[in-house]
Amino acid sequence: MSRRPYRVALLAFPGVRAFDVSVITEVWGTDRTHRGVPAFDLRRAGVDTAPVPMRGGLTLLPDRTLTWLDRADLIVVPGLDDHLTPAPAPVLDALRRAHARGTTLAALCGGAFTLAQAGLLDGRRAVTHWDLVDLLRAHHPRVTVVPDALFIEDGAVWTAAGTAAGIDLCLHLVRLAHGAEAAATIARSMVTAPFRTGTQAQFIEHPTPRADRDADALAAVREHALRHLREPLTVAGLAARAGMSPRTFARRFTAQTGTTPLRWLLDQRVAAAQRLLERTDLPMPEVARRAGFGSEVTMRQHFASRLATSPRAYRAAFGTASAPDTAGSSPIAR
Repeated sequence: MSRRPYRVALLAFPGVRAFDVSVITEVWGTDRTHRGVPAFDLRRAGVDTAPVPMRGGLTLLPDRTLTWLDRADLIVVPGLDDHLTPAPAPVLDALRRAHARGTTLAALCGGAFTLAQAGLLDGRRAVTHWDLVDLLRAHHPRVTVVPDALFIEDGAVWTAAGTAAGIDLCLHLVRLAHGAEAAATIARSMVTAPFRTGTQAQFIEHPTPRADRDADALAAVREHALRHLREPLTVAGLAARAGMSPRTFARRFTAQTGTTPLRWLLDQRVAAAQRLLERTDLPMPEVARRAGFGSEVTMRQHFASRLATSPRAYRAAFGTASAPDTAGSSPIAR
């Protein structure tokens, strides 16, 4: 039986940001099936098919009306040029109906304001650009605004912080629905990281490294760790390699990446295990060893805490030898 394309709806209405439209189109609107990426069916859904003006003299042409949202596996809401732009009533009604059906919704940057207008963030945790946190709180006090996350999910409703965090969220949604390899392939073609760890704090508090010398040392340490993941690695050992005390190393590492050295290391090991589970038939203990977990039990614990699944279930879903038809039944839609 042939696999139908995964259906993604880009919500199009006056005021949406051209950058976010481009990100959504680049991730889901480019055919990369020749590189092993699943087929996507991206549609631009509007109140009607009239051209939608965007800033800078650009125009977005919807190719479907809002009724197409009934068929979508995922609906993505771009950010807004004016974050208080009222969305058309039919758009808000369509979003409410989609959420009631269980369709996954994702908003980039100021798109959180559109979801909030629809009442879909009431009582939920959400994130937006760090500079818009107070504005979102003031206009939508029933939303629990998380001030520093890159992206967050609550009840099949995803929100992302500003600009580049929208790319992070889009790749993460691909990763959840189609596996780490598909997301990594798209990221490589976009010349971006397949995933970033940390929070917005790294951009708010320290937009540039304190010193190039420290930045270079930390980058070298991270490269060393990635090349030696299967070996025992400690924060103290990495600090010594950087020529810093463990306390200074941890402080500067967190300031630059937004996450602790240990958390970063565990994230890299989970990512390495995902790749091995997708690409190889290695037994679980060997996957755990090569990813640096030491034991299958430890690897299983970290998969459960980070991915809410087990290594065996992950391989069954995304292993190249036995990948099922996931269109229409992806983990992000449940």
